[in-house]
Amino acid sequence: MPLEITDNIDALIAVMPPEIAASLKKADRMADLLEIVIDKGRPCDARYVDGDVRILDREATDNEIQYVVDHIGNFGDDNRAGIERTLHRISAIRNRTGKIIGLTCRVGRAVYGTIDIIEDIIFEGKSVLLLGRPGVGKTTMLREVARVLAEKRRVVIVDTSNEIGGDGDIPHSAIGNARRMQVPHPSKQHEVMIEAVENHMPEVIVIDEIGTESEAAAARTIAERGVQLIGTAHGNTLDNLMMNPTLSDLIGGIQPVTLGDEEARRRGTQKTILERKAPPTFDVVVEIQSWDQVVVHPDVATSIDSLLRGKPVAVENRHRTEKGIETVRDEAESEPAFADETIPFSDVTPLREWQQRGGHPKPLKIFPYGLNQDRIRQASQQLGLPIVIVTDLSQADVLFTLRTYYRKRPRAIADAERRNLPVYVLRNNTATQMEKYLSDIFGLQKTASLEGDALKEVRQAIEDIQLGKVESVQLSPQSAYIRRLQHEMISEAQLASHSSGNEPRRRVTVYAGQ
Repeated sequence: MPLEITDNIDALIAVMPPEIAASLKKADRMADLLEIVIDKGRPCDARYVDGDVRILDREATDNEIQYVVDHIGNFGDDNRAGIERTLHRISAIRNRTGKIIGLTCRVGRAVYGTIDIIEDIIFEGKSVLLLGRPGVGKTTMLREVARVLAEKRRVVIVDTSNEIGGDGDIPHSAIGNARRMQVPHPSKQHEVMIEAVENHMPEVIVIDEIGTESEAAAARTIAERGVQLIGTAHGNTLDNLMMNPTLSDLIGGIQPVTLGDEEARRRGTQKTILERKAPPTFDVVVEIQSWDQVVVHPDVATSIDSLLRGKPVAVENRHRTEKGIETVRDEAESEPAFADETIPFSDVTPLREWQQRGGHPKPLKIFPYGLNQDRIRQASQQLGLPIVIVTDLSQADVLFTLRTYYRKRPRAIADAERRNLPVYVLRNNTATQMEKYLSDIFGLQKTASLEGDALKEVRQAIEDIQLGKVESVQLSPQSAYIRRLQHEMISEAQLASHSSGNEPRRRVTVYAGQ
C-alpha cells in the first residue's frame, strides 16, 4: 500500500512562540520538518530532511522556552513531554539547578504502510528486533506494527516516554486497537514489561528502545513465555549489538571459550575464541537503513555464529520500489563437505563417505545421563563405531539419557539444551536401543545391506591376493558388522587362498576395521 502520513503538525506549531510559528509557516515546508531547536542565548533552527534552516535570527530567551513549556504536558523523569493526543515529543535540556535552558521539539508522524517491507515476518509470529540510528524511523515502524497486529491479535504497548501512543491518557489513533501501558519512571520499564504479560494476557508485546540489562532480561523472560516480542534498540547493524555488553543478551550473549589444542588447530584459530552462549531472545533482526530499505537477518542464531567465525552471513536486502517490494538474498558460502579430515560431529558424515575418502570417522563423544556405560561401549563394539564416554558436558558431542530422566529436566539436560547439544532420549537402558541411535547418528545402512557389503569387500580382497596384487588387506570402518561375520569371513578367505595345482600357497591376512 502507498505510504500515508499523519503528523498533526498544526498542534505543534500552535505551542510555538508567535514569532517562531510565523517563521515556520512562511517557510511552508511542514512535510519535510523533523525538529525545532530552541536554546537559550542562541538563534533558533528548524531541522529539515535536507539540512538546518535559521528561523529566528536573534538569541532565544527564557520567554520563548517558557511559552512552549506552558502549552505542553508535564515533563517526566526522562525530561520528555508531549502534546495530548499527538505523537510530537519535546525534550528538555536543564542546567545544574534543574531549570530548562533548551528544547528539542521533534515532529511525530504516523506513517501508514511502512511495514509492508517486513509484513510477512511480523505475521509469522516470530520475535523481531528493529535496529537503526536515531531518527531513521524505528519508532514510526514500531507504531505501525502495533496497529496492524492489533487487528488480529491481543497487543499491549509498553510506552515509556509516550512516544508510541502519544501524550495523555487517551492514546493516539495511530496504534489502532492496541492497548497502551504507560511507565511511571524509565527505570521501571522492565517491571511494566513483566506486569503486562502477567496481568493482561497479551499475544504480542511492543517495546521501544530496549537499553538496559534489566530490560534485556525482561525481554528474554517474555520471549520464553511464548509471547511474541517486537522491540527496537539503537545500533546500525547486528555487529554493533554484538559488541554492546549491555544489550548483547538480546542476541544470545557473547562469551569467551577455550578450545582444546586439536580443535584450535582444526579451526585454524587461537585457543580462546568468542562463542554465542545462549539462544537469542529475538528470532529476527531488521536493520533499518531508510524507510524504503532494510536488511533482514532471518535466523539471528546462525548470523551470530557466522559473524563470530568470520564467515559470510546470509541476509535479505529488501527495497521498496514503485513495483512493490524487491528482495535480494545474500546466501552464505557453503563450506566443502570434506574440507578437513576431522569434521566436527555436528556435521555427521555417513561411514560410506568416509570410506570413499579413505579416512576414518571422528570418535563420537557421548555424555551418558542415567545410562549403563558398559552397554554403550558394547553397542559401539558390536557396530564397530568409534565412541568416547565423557564426564564433562562441555566436551560432549551428544547427550544420551532415558525418557524418565528427560521428563524431570535435571540440570545436566537443561544445560545441554542451552548449549544446543543434541539430546537423544532412549526408551530403555538396553544395548539394542543404544545400537539403534548410534546407527542413526553414524548413518549406517540396514543390517542386511551392511553384511552384503562386508562380504563383497572381503571377496574382492581375496581376489586381489590371489592375483598377487597385495599380501594383506585392511577392511574399512564402513563394514560395521564385520565383527559378527569375522570368523566365517576369515575361514572363507583362508580356503580361497589355497593354491590350485602346483602353485605355491599365498599367506592371507584380513584385518577387521576398528
